[in-house]
Amino acid sequence: MERILLILLAVAVMGCSSKAKEEALPVPEGGEQALTDYAKTLPLDKIKMPAGFVIEVYAEVNNARSLAMSPEGTLYVGNRNGDKVYAVKDIDGDNKADKRWVIASGLNMPNGVAVKDGDLYVAEVSRITKYPSIESNLGKALTPVVVKDDYPTETHHGWKYIAFGPDGRLYVPVGAPCNICKSEDEVYASITSINADGSDRKIEASGVRNTVGFTWHPVTKELWFTDNGRDMLGDDIPPCELNRASEAGLHFGYPYCHAGTISDPEFGSLEPCSKFTKPAQTLGAHVAPLGIKFYTGDNFPVEYKDQAFIAEHGSWNRSQKSGYRISLVRVSDNVTSTGYETFASGWLDEAEQKSWGRPVDVLILKDGSMLVSDDQAGVVYRIYYKG
Repeated sequence: MERILLILLAVAVMGCSSKAKEEALPVPEGGEQALTDYAKTLPLDKIKMPAGFVIEVYAEVNNARSLAMSPEGTLYVGNRNGDKVYAVKDIDGDNKADKRWVIASGLNMPNGVAVKDGDLYVAEVSRITKYPSIESNLGKALTPVVVKDDYPTETHHGWKYIAFGPDGRLYVPVGAPCNICKSEDEVYASITSINADGSDRKIEASGVRNTVGFTWHPVTKELWFTDNGRDMLGDDIPPCELNRASEAGLHFGYPYCHAGTISDPEFGSLEPCSKFTKPAQTLGAHVAPLGIKFYTGDNFPVEYKDQAFIAEHGSWNRSQKSGYRISLVRVSDNVTSTGYETFASGWLDEAEQKSWGRPVDVLILKDGSMLVSDDQAGVVYRIYYKG
């Protein structure tokens, strides 16, 4: 008996880690510690940014993916490889989260999160759910309200980023269920929108292979979104894309045309590239661009105002890895891309071809600093300009 107890104790100890871990519901209403000594082990000194910028760990969250901030200052964090949605909060105002809660567990790739009118919306593969009055229910075991449950069930490109647009509708993408294929159902390879109650689904954009990040320009209110290019055409083609939807109903080429000019070897003969909307900016091949936000704060130097920051998750289908960074697309006259450059890098050791972190989403805070989620390191960073 003593031997059995010792074995059970050892297993329990091995299952614990200083890294953000998989909690069991329910978590006490007061939450649990959002930062541990694990945060101090990350090699943040390797991150290269323009002079004057600082990066710190804001919170530890296992497999941190999409981000959404409530008006009350609670950060909600989605999860792709796990089954949970988290909340973290900076209670004492020191720009580091103090508490972490598990909002929901047992979900199917709950990557997407959005907040509207005090309610938290969560996107799984085939359904959207809502957690009403979320701020007063942190730490409680909640039963979600199903908003819509008839999205496709394929997990290939099935995880979703969601956000409410200026029109008050919830935008929900549906990725292609493959690397390259032509689907008869028009909902695949699209960005849809629904009312907050799940009604009136519309297709806002077509020919979108897999977007896991979009936003609206702060001045024009036009939809901008990243798109992951197809695989298996070599190291350097096709480029991934940043797209601008000047109106609803545009087609962006997939599966016939990639990056505006590259005809697909299998489907390109069916439709010419000239028929489709070209990218606002071609990005690196296979860099896997995900979250995107225009900088709307006052902390960064003025040259960054209304410029697009993109989290590049990093390649897998390339002999020499690319991405694993935060890139910057410079935009003039609110419409035209005038440059594509690296803003923050260092998560990838290029010599060893090994990464210790992979950026996923970006979020601009009220104080002008920027949050960046990292699903490999299991943290959310805060980047600010110190000057």
